[in-house]
Amino acid sequence: MSSGFIAPGATLGVMGGGQLGRMFAHAAQQGGYRVAVLDPDATSPAGSIAHEHMQAGYLDAAALERLATLCAAVTTEFENVPAEALATLARSRPVAPGADAVAICQDRTAEKAAFARAGVACAPYAVIGSAADLDHVADALLPGILKTARLGYDGKGQRRIDDRAGLARAFAELGGVTCVLEQRLALVAEISVIVARGAHGEIVALPVQENIHRDGILAITRVPALAVDAARQAEAVALARRVAESIGYVGVLCVELFVLAGGALVANEMAPRPHNSGHYSIDACDLSQFDLQVRAMTGAPLVTPRQHSPAVMLNLLGDLWFAGGTAAAVEPPWERILALPGAHLHLYGKQEPRAGRKMGHLTLTAATAAAAESRARSAAAILGLAGG
Repeated sequence: MSSGFIAPGATLGVMGGGQLGRMFAHAAQQGGYRVAVLDPDATSPAGSIAHEHMQAGYLDAAALERLATLCAAVTTEFENVPAEALATLARSRPVAPGADAVAICQDRTAEKAAFARAGVACAPYAVIGSAADLDHVADALLPGILKTARLGYDGKGQRRIDDRAGLARAFAELGGVTCVLEQRLALVAEISVIVARGAHGEIVALPVQENIHRDGILAITRVPALAVDAARQAEAVALARRVAESIGYVGVLCVELFVLAGGALVANEMAPRPHNSGHYSIDACDLSQFDLQVRAMTGAPLVTPRQHSPAVMLNLLGDLWFAGGTAAAVEPPWERILALPGAHLHLYGKQEPRAGRKMGHLTLTAATAAAAESRARSAAAILGLAGG
C-alpha cells in the first residue's frame, strides 16, 4: 500500500454494497471523502447512499477499471469478494485489505494454517475433502461441527455432528464439498477482537467484545466483556495483533475467539473487514471500527479508540417483522424503542425483511455496564427478543 496520506476530498471505493459498506460510507462521507460502491444489487444498502454505485459483477472488467479510475484507494466490505478482483485493482490503486489476506479468510483450511503460523491455537480439526476421508476422522473430533471450507457465514454451511452416521449425512447434505470438522468444545464465553493495522505496521485495537450467538448468527454483544478478566482480554488482543502482523494485514480485522473452561483461548475464525460485533463502537467509542477502516486505507494516523460508554448491542433480524406470526411484514414498535434512554437505532435500508436477514442493530449505552444491560433487557422485552 502507498505510504502517502489520501486527503479528504478523494473518492474511496468499496467492493460490496451491504450494511458494512453502508456504515463505511457514512464514516468516509463524514470525514469529507466521496464514496463509490461496486455491487451487482440495484438496491444495495451502500449503493443507495454512495456518490456512485456501479451495478456490476465483482469480476466485471469495465466496472473494475472505472472503480480504479475514480478511487484513490479501495476496500472490501465482505470476505467473499473474489480475491482476483482485489488483485486486479491493486495493480493501480492501494487496496486494503489485500487480495492475499482476503483469500486466507475465504478458505477455512487456509485460515487454520494462518492461525498456526501465527502461533495461535484453534480447536482440533480435520479437513474432509471427499467421502473417503470420513473413515479416517479421529474419534476425538466427535461430537463436532462440520463447516464448508468456503462461502460459510452467519451459520450457513454448518452442521452440528454427534456421531459418525451424522457426519456422513451432513457431509452429503453440504454437497460433498471440502469441509472442516472441528471438535465441539465446552465454552465459557465467546469473544472477539477488532484491530486496525496500517501500511507501516502500526496497530490499534477496540475493547474486547463479549458475544452471544443464536443459530450461528450473532445476537448480542456486550462491551466491556465482563465474562472475561483483564488478563484474558489482554491476551486476546495480543493474539489478534499477532495474527494481523503474521499475514501482513492492512485494514480492519476481526478475530473471533473461544474462552474455554480454565481460561484458555482458541481462535474460531477471522474476518477481513469490520465485524457485526464492533457495531457498538459507532455510539460507544470516540472512533468506530468504520473510522478505523477509513484511516487504515487512507494512511491517516491510527489512534487507539476510547470507549466512553458501556454498551450492549442487539442484532435486529428480519424475524422481528413477523413476530406476531403474521404472513405480511409488520414494522416493529420503533417508537417504544426510541423512548428508551441511550437507545441508538441503526436500520440498513434493506427493502425486504426475511427470517435470519440482518435488517439493523440497536445499541444501548449508559453510564455503567449494569445500566446498559438493564436498558437492553427492556428493549428485548419490547421487541420480543430472547434475553442473554
